[in-house]
Parts: sequence; C-alpha cells; structure tokens
Amino acid sequence: MTSITFADFNFVEPIQITLEKENYTTPTPIQAQSIPHLMEGRDLLGCAQTGTGKTAAFALPILNRLALTRRPAVPRKPRVLILAPTRELAQQIDESFSTYGRGLKFRQAVVVGGVSQLPQTRMLNRGIDILVATPGRLLDLMSQGAVRLDGLDTFVLDEADRMLDMGFLPSIEKIIAALPAQRQSLFFSATMPPALAPLVSKLLRDPVKIEVAPQSTTAERIEQHVLFVAREDKKSLLQSVLSDKNVRRAIVFARTKHGADKLARWLDSVGISTDSIHGDKSQAARQRALYGFRDGRTRVLVATDIAARGIDIDDISHVINFDLPVEPENYVHRIGRTARAGAEGIALTFCDAEERGALRGIERMIQKQIPVRTDHPYHLQMSSAPSASTTARRPGRPQRRPGAPAGAGNRQFGKPPQAGGGSGRPARRPQKAAPGRRFGAAPERQ
Repeated sequence: MTSITFADFNFVEPIQITLEKENYTTPTPIQAQSIPHLMEGRDLLGCAQTGTGKTAAFALPILNRLALTRRPAVPRKPRVLILAPTRELAQQIDESFSTYGRGLKFRQAVVVGGVSQLPQTRMLNRGIDILVATPGRLLDLMSQGAVRLDGLDTFVLDEADRMLDMGFLPSIEKIIAALPAQRQSLFFSATMPPALAPLVSKLLRDPVKIEVAPQSTTAERIEQHVLFVAREDKKSLLQSVLSDKNVRRAIVFARTKHGADKLARWLDSVGISTDSIHGDKSQAARQRALYGFRDGRTRVLVATDIAARGIDIDDISHVINFDLPVEPENYVHRIGRTARAGAEGIALTFCDAEERGALRGIERMIQKQIPVRTDHPYHLQMSSAPSASTTARRPGRPQRRPGAPAGAGNRQFGKPPQAGGGSGRPARRPQKAAPGRRFGAAPERQ
C-alpha cells in the first residue's frame, strides 16, 4: 500500500512550493486523516495529543481555501478565527500560518491579553483574513466593537479541554453565540471530558471524528520514570540530573509560580542557565523566556502548568516533574512537551513521601505503572505495594547507594536503565545504566 504524501492533497501551487522547499513529504496521522475532510468543508472533531502536527492539519486547508476564494479583507471582520487558551499557543499558531502561507497574499493578526490593545485594534481596522485570539481579549474587543464575527467562514477551537480547565467555557459560549450560522467549525482537544459534550453538540454539525491516540494515554515514544526522593533532597537530585550532558534541553515543572521563580534562581546560581515562565509574568517576559529557551541561550525552563500545552519547541530531550501536578491529566500534557512528532524523549518524575497519592492517581489515569529509577544517590526506599507509588518505610533521609558520594551517578540520567530495571518496585541496590520528517515538527536529533 502506497503511503499518502502532501502532493496527494492538491494544494495550490504556493503551498506546494513551500512544502517542497522545507522537504516535507509525509503527513502525520492527524494531518493525513483531517486534511481531506477539511478540504471538503466538513466540520471536524479531532482528538489528538499535543505534538502530533495538528496546527498544520487545520492551517493548510484554511490557507488553501483563502487562496482559492481570494477577496479583499474587511475592516474588523475576519474570515477565520482560531481560539487558543494561552498567549503562547496563540503566538505560535500565528507564526505557523506565516510559515505555511509564504507566497500567499493574506492578512493576519493575533490578539492576546497582557499587552496593549492599540496595535491590535489598528490591525483589525485595516482588515484581516485570519485572527488568532485568546478568549478574554477577544471578548473585550468584541464588546468595544473592534471586531465582529458575523463574516466568519471558519472557526477553530484549539485545546478545548485546556479551555475547560482554565474556566473559559462561559466565554467560549458567548463567542459561539456571535458566530454566523453558515460556517465551518473545527474542534480539537487532547482529551474529551464529559463536560465538553454540550459544547461539541452546540458548535459542530455532522462532524467527522478523528482520534489518533487513545484518550488519557501517554505517548509511546516517551520513556517515563519515577524517582523516589525526600523533599529536602529534590534540589540536589535536580542538579545531579541536569549535570548530565545527555540532558540537552529540559522543561522542569513546579507546582506554584513562586516555586518556579525560586527554583530557576537557584539553578542559575549553581551555573545552570535557567529561566522561568508562569502566569504572573508579563507577556514580554514570557516571550523572552521562550525565545531564550528556543534559541539555546537557556538550557532549562522552569514552568508551571500554564506551559504544559501548546508550547512547541524542538529538541526538548527531558521533561522533569519537580513537583507532581495536582490534576493527573496535567501529567500527560506536561510530558507531551518532549517526543514531539516522531522524536523520542525522557520524562522523570520526582516523588516524595507526601506525593504518593498523586502518583497513584496518575498511574490509574494512564493505566500503567511508571517504572522506578533507583540509580541515583538520593533514592528514598519505599516498601512493596501493588503500585509504584508505595508507602514509605520511613519519611526521613533517602537510602543512598553504598559508597556513593552526593552527586554521584550523573552519567545515568540521560540514558535508560537496563531491561528489567523498571519493575515498578524499588530495588535495594541501584541498577546499572545502559551505555548508550514529519511535517509540523523538527526531525529527531542524533
């Protein structure tokens, strides 16, 4: 059976030229399954994990339609609206349209909170074809008469489950009420909690449903491990992990904004180039942190769950859960920052005695035990139990490897343990470590 290629979609010539120049030939599963239906104008319900190339799955058909039905942009009345939950994701989608639409003539704008409205209203007044927005700022501009949605051809709701988590459901319902009856609607979500069902039925008409990965599962290409450690040793363990050269670029997740800032300052003070990102930072500061991380000026980004979805940065080798997430679903979205679109990655979770319940919740959700790594100098011995998140024998100091100095074993962390080393039950002695393009994401690095 011959596999499908981008040439099979018969995009307009400028899009085909862009794909050829970028050497993109084979679509990802979400792209291969979605694009033909979207080219026909069907509504779509897409269930896909982040990192699967879904931005291109909707951007390419939208750009193709704009090219085929070219008409002057109307002030304050966009033809396409993409709604995203965070500023970072909105900016990223806007950049993707710019990249994929090279050679086409269209106008686009992104409107998000945290920055001045004036440049945004000026762009809207000049007339745009594509608008990428976050719900709060869009509603503000709608209430001021700066933007109208009655001329919309296409509406895309991205990361719908994240919208639900962030409390945007009432805002989205107000936005949907302003949409014209005749439109194409696309609904994308990594998971489909029951609370989203009424929104789906209200928004979509006879949609085609595409699901490229089971709900609430983790990517197969992510090597996951849990490291039991006493809370007071977590920073030392993190420094030990990050001292490994195999950790090329890492996102470290902290539970609170204050904790993220404090951890980033400490890592920087011990010589590990680090920045932080969370909701209390200004848009400019968040953009600087992301650009520095993307460009390699900082090797580590400490983040709260605001960065758990929608941040598409190439070659993130490791995700480290310094604190376990409050909501088990956020574990999936956190570790999805690595192993994007064909690459592989490693997810390490630091678990202290008080976080065992949270670990059990994650393992129930992903329907698997996370293998335990014991080959580090801060291993906290746990008693045997059915789950990897077992009861602590003693919530005191960790039982270190015999003769292992603090910080020893750094070479272990960028590489997987030998087969049989991740049984889900902590060993008394550490295991030895083994020696050791699809469109929409960077190729895997060697």
